[in-house]
Amino acid sequence: MPVKVSVVVPVYNPGRYIEECVASLLRQSLPPDEYEVIFVDDGSTDETPARLDALAAEDPRVSVIHQENSGWSGKPRNVGIAAARGEFVMFVDHDDHLGDEALERMYDYGVAHDADVVVGKMAGQGRGVPVELFRVNRPRASVADAPLIDSLTPHKMVRRAFLDRTGLRFPEGRRRLEDHVFVAEAYLRADNVAVLSDYVCYYHTRRDDGSNAGFQRFDPAGYFGNLREALDVVERYTEPGPLRDRLLRRWLRNEMVERLRGRRLLAAPEDFRRELFKEIHAVVVERFGPGVAAGLQPVQRIVAALAAADRYDDVVAFAEWESAVGLTATTEGVEWRDGALHVEVAAELTLDGTPMTFPADAPEPSFDEPPRDVADAVERLGAENAAHFDKATLDLVLRERASSAPHFQPTRVTRERVPVDDGSRVRLVLRATATVDPGGAASGRPLAAGAWDAVARVRMGGWTKETRAAVGTTALPYAGVVAGHVVLPYATSPHGNLSLDVDQARGRLRLDRNGVSDVRVVKGRLRARLPLYAPGATEVLLRLTASGKRAVTVPGTLSPMPSGPRAVLDAVVPNGRLTGDGSWRVGLGPDPRADEPQFVSLPLALRTAPGGVRDRVVRVRRSPGVRRLVRRARRVLGRAKAWTKGK
Repeated sequence: MPVKVSVVVPVYNPGRYIEECVASLLRQSLPPDEYEVIFVDDGSTDETPARLDALAAEDPRVSVIHQENSGWSGKPRNVGIAAARGEFVMFVDHDDHLGDEALERMYDYGVAHDADVVVGKMAGQGRGVPVELFRVNRPRASVADAPLIDSLTPHKMVRRAFLDRTGLRFPEGRRRLEDHVFVAEAYLRADNVAVLSDYVCYYHTRRDDGSNAGFQRFDPAGYFGNLREALDVVERYTEPGPLRDRLLRRWLRNEMVERLRGRRLLAAPEDFRRELFKEIHAVVVERFGPGVAAGLQPVQRIVAALAAADRYDDVVAFAEWESAVGLTATTEGVEWRDGALHVEVAAELTLDGTPMTFPADAPEPSFDEPPRDVADAVERLGAENAAHFDKATLDLVLRERASSAPHFQPTRVTRERVPVDDGSRVRLVLRATATVDPGGAASGRPLAAGAWDAVARVRMGGWTKETRAAVGTTALPYAGVVAGHVVLPYATSPHGNLSLDVDQARGRLRLDRNGVSDVRVVKGRLRARLPLYAPGATEVLLRLTASGKRAVTVPGTLSPMPSGPRAVLDAVVPNGRLTGDGSWRVGLGPDPRADEPQFVSLPLALRTAPGGVRDRVVRVRRSPGVRRLVRRARRVLGRAKAWTKGK
């Protein structure tokens, strides 16, 4: 069968960090005879060459090419392209890994939309990745109508016929930003670029030893020399005007201005900061006209103007002020309604941990000229934020803790100006109500089992900041049995941030402490009021387990109570299958259609006799922790009574 995808992996001394990459490539859902994996060993001196040779000997999908060290990833990728047999070529770094269905989904998506380049959703594990690009699927995208330029890492799937037709290859040798040159040209010359955003395809991982190539300190002169080559590509394939300015703005913003801001700049040694600033100043003056910086956000325009004016000391002083700018976000309400969790969040910018204030009435400032000093810059930013508060946004993002994959939730935003002092200044407070549907909250797919963290994301005045949403004073609701899952909103310890536990809570549900009531068996039917939310009549499973580990599974129903947030459990007790004396523990399975249903333990026990379970009130079991507390309390009371008698 023809090879659909060739995966090219440049390799140099990855050590143990290649194992997750290898495992993810061999787990792919694409049939084994429809893809190949080409490892190009760039002169590794560790145990990797032998490891890869052994892998290739065992698995026909895998081949290894060994070569002398070339100094960087460009040549190994080009060697891989030359050896590739696939319709598409996928580039993967040796310390990253793929989602299990990445190749299949990206290939099908690329074929369906006749794409030359397919960009799959990324998740950053300890490192940043584009976010806005992956809000929605973009089956037909270009640099003119999508923020493609935000994603310039090489981790894309590219049609091999497109590579051959254009002769597009990576720059080779010991150099930086070879991926920017390659990807920028691919975007500009492709007939179509397809962006797949509803499945995390690529996990961009920061190694715990910090030795990823992209995190190593670089030589500013060489780095910005290589950066000029990427700018050359843009100028070669675009005409002067707004589109070119917008594309060039990406490098001004990401590779220059952002390196001169806040803690990122202050963390660098003084000599490196000065050298970095010198090279950035040269590129800004040499390559960017006024239209490039004009499209930046206000805070970025200030830094760009100071860099263009060669004002290093003011850049450092502004970075010191900006390093104190933060974000706070607090929940103001969390409740189940209509099968979804509705989360109300309030967020605002802070300075040194206290809410920032802004002028209540100030003219809109101009950023055409550099600020006189830092105080002038701060004053302009305050007026700008107040004047354009209507453009500020607040999103609630659910981030899967295991993978770091972010998923935007549907959000309705309101904005409030809160007067302070004499009313001459205001706090700018953003409020949002997000709707979290467990059946589709993961970019249209159900939430997977595990922990999910609620993250507030604010874009305002040039700042894009994220913080965990802290649980406010309002009580959190009971766990919900929704879309075949048990979803528990809870506050993390010790920080008190809002998270969701999906199907993993077990003891954390604390159903016994919340009060299981009116538990009875009447005419062979078990009925109980449970502190759980159900959106409607919900089919569940009950697993009855005896002390000898015998288990009986029966269907049941959870129905919401009209008078409150609890649900009524109803199930037939199969007397004929519950034999002998003993106690049967009760477990609740939220997904009766699952091949291997998962069960949450309920604090219930059915006592049986030879005739089965009689009509009776069912015993409510306490958790071991509660039982220990009860025993301790009894001991204390017993000692107190004895002491009293002794007196």
